[in-house]
Amino acid sequence: MSEARQGRFGWLRGIFWLAIVYLVASVFLGVWWSWGASEFDVNTATEERLSLLTDTDQTYTGSYTTATLIELGDILLSKPGGFLSNDMTPPGIWLDNQPNWEYGMLIQIRDMSKALREAFSRSQSQSTEDQQLARAESRFNVDHNNWIMPAAEDEYKKGIAALEDYLARLVDADSTNAQFYARSDNLRYWLRTVETRLGSLSQRLSASVGQRRLNTDLAGENEASQSTAAPKELEVKTSFWERDDVFYEARGSTFAILHLMKAIEKDFGSVLDKKNARVSVQQIIRELEGTQEFVWSPMILNGKGFGFVANHSLVMASYISRANAALIDLRELLAQG
Repeated sequence: MSEARQGRFGWLRGIFWLAIVYLVASVFLGVWWSWGASEFDVNTATEERLSLLTDTDQTYTGSYTTATLIELGDILLSKPGGFLSNDMTPPGIWLDNQPNWEYGMLIQIRDMSKALREAFSRSQSQSTEDQQLARAESRFNVDHNNWIMPAAEDEYKKGIAALEDYLARLVDADSTNAQFYARSDNLRYWLRTVETRLGSLSQRLSASVGQRRLNTDLAGENEASQSTAAPKELEVKTSFWERDDVFYEARGSTFAILHLMKAIEKDFGSVLDKKNARVSVQQIIRELEGTQEFVWSPMILNGKGFGFVANHSLVMASYISRANAALIDLRELLAQG
């Protein structure tokens, strides 16, 4: 064999082994990145952020909620593997569980950013909105699949920076241009959004086994109408390829709501005590903690009825449904005089 031919085969062998090493490394990275983020202590995270902004040990109304939202944003971008939803190369492009987890958490970050802008930071409907909170909400609403012009991570970083600016002004005793109003009507505004999110997730998770449901879209009002006719019975079933996607989206959403509820308990403590509603918040937190338990199975199982194989989606739906029921009770309790 000529030296030129030997050199060509050597070059091809080098490329082959380099590809093998790359694929093996990608597999190991993919497994590591799929572990996701761990729960954090809301009190510790808030105290650490406040220690960088003020020399006093005093906590300010709204500081827990804002600091927790910032921490969730940091986790979204800095967990193992970073932000994976818009990855265009292996192993990120092969993964789908973590991107769905990210999307679920991102939805809750968007909802809380909106609540901060429209309710928590405003004394009344005619008051002026905080410009940094408006900036944060718009940045978090950038499509999570964008990888360039603009890249989603870059926009989310700008949103986090805007929240950090708001928090700095919030804890500045000499500044009055940033406020957080802990009122029951403001809290109900956010809880109503969470209620609809959890209700949707519960229905999508329950549809993993497929079932026929009566159409209740117009139930409760004789004169109600809708744009186009719909069948009286509906066949609802989540596609086989989407069951684990819905599961991890729900897991990401409940991860964010769990920590935000812990922050709400701190910032709205006096409001909750006045309504004797603190125990309701604690019950919601307990149910949400169940959604974050370790998944021992290497894949999301989809057993039916009382069969031999578990159905992880239905277990998740059970926790979410109970949390949502407690959340509805809490919102009604806060509405009472």
